Amino acid sequence: MKIKYLLMLTVVFVLILSACAQPTQAPAPEEPAAEEPAAEEPMEEAEAEEPMEEEPVEEEAEAEEPMEEAPAVSELNILWAQWDPADQLQQTIDQYEEIAGVKVNVIQEPWGSFGDRFFTEMAAGGDAWDMVIGDSQWLGQGATQGHYVELTDFLTETGIKDSVTPATLTYYGEYPTGSGQYWGYPTEGDADGWAYRKDLFEDPDNMAAFEAEYGYPLAVPETYEQLWDIANFFTRPDEGLYGVAIYTQKDYDAITMGVENTMFSWGGEWADENNNVLGVVNSQENIDSVQFYRDLYECCQVPGLSNAFFTETNDALLGGQAAMAMNYFAFFPALASPDINPYADGTGYFPNPAGPGGAQHAALGGQGMSVISYIPDERKQAALDFIEWYAQDDVQAEFAALGGYSCNKAVLESNEFLEAAPFNPAFAETMTFVKDFWNIPEYGELLEVTQRLLSQFIVEGVGTAEETMNQIAEEHDAILRAAGYIQ
Repeated sequence: MKIKYLLMLTVVFVLILSACAQPTQAPAPEEPAAEEPAAEEPMEEAEAEEPMEEEPVEEEAEAEEPMEEAPAVSELNILWAQWDPADQLQQTIDQYEEIAGVKVNVIQEPWGSFGDRFFTEMAAGGDAWDMVIGDSQWLGQGATQGHYVELTDFLTETGIKDSVTPATLTYYGEYPTGSGQYWGYPTEGDADGWAYRKDLFEDPDNMAAFEAEYGYPLAVPETYEQLWDIANFFTRPDEGLYGVAIYTQKDYDAITMGVENTMFSWGGEWADENNNVLGVVNSQENIDSVQFYRDLYECCQVPGLSNAFFTETNDALLGGQAAMAMNYFAFFPALASPDINPYADGTGYFPNPAGPGGAQHAALGGQGMSVISYIPDERKQAALDFIEWYAQDDVQAEFAALGGYSCNKAVLESNEFLEAAPFNPAFAETMTFVKDFWNIPEYGELLEVTQRLLSQFIVEGVGTAEETMNQIAEEHDAILRAAGYIQ
């Protein structure tokens, strides 16, 4: 019984074991389903790691960012006046597109409307241009009214500040004067000088006749007294020849700049160190200098030049009508070209002469390149990148070789520059004694007064020199007092 019972128990035990073992095996086919979450965890981890797996995609996107930005800075526009230096600048910078992938356009506006067009756009906070090569007189207005980006750190950190002559940095870039704050990169140095017909001056008959009449040899005038004699000597209406072609244009600043050549050389000023103008603008020196300019215009100016600026004075010499022509040095390359000037080989150049007291000065021209504050940041950076490239010595040498007046020290001190053009030595000398008009924000109001009143007296013959300068002094005084410059 026990054995049988034991056998029965054994069978039962085996059955029980089989039954117990079967549940552990039964879920086995479902084990993948039961462990599915565990199986998916690596997938979830894989998804979490997708950025790592797709890093090349992100890197590709980063690599494409410049391509996305490129259209915004693929082109830059510079506003400048319509004249030869603007053409020379465009020729110089055409290579920049190939170097940097950015096309730079020089937009030219006639001198008469240049200032109005620019400041109208600036008053509206416009971004039609990325840069402007503006007159030195614009610095105060551009800086204080927020039109220009301050370039102090940029010019200093890049070393550009030390690459230009100190005088040009002051005149074309700094405001207020002496502050060490810069708003422009000196781009085109310029000043008034003179061109003359060497063939007339060196003609033996002319030389003999002049010395017989005036008691000294006919030569380049070193003083305004000599210039007066020479102008009268060559004024021969019956031959269609006249002594001078000088600035008289009423638009913008032409006649004011022309008068400054005599005014400064007579020892005159626009104001004293405290901005006082009464007794300064209408000083005897200024009155006499304006009278001289009027007399020179009346006696010896080429007929028809009652509204003359750079084009008209050059044309008078090109046409054989003028023995001497006043102009900015920037316009003399045309006179040195045989293709343009039939007298090119016989044309010489000289600095503005000294006045009766020995003072010798010339009206400053020239401009600095400023970045417009209203353009987007990426365009500002593109503009700065362009200026940094353009300021390089070799690029500036190319600009000078085309006839531009670089302000780069290395270029101006080179023999290549002094020998490159017949007018360069006179230019280099002139830039040592230049003087300028006002550059405060109110310069436009001050300039309107001088243009209007000087034109009335010199061209139209209205009033006297003393009355003219008294009125200019009074109107300037009112403008400066209203603006707080005079207490």
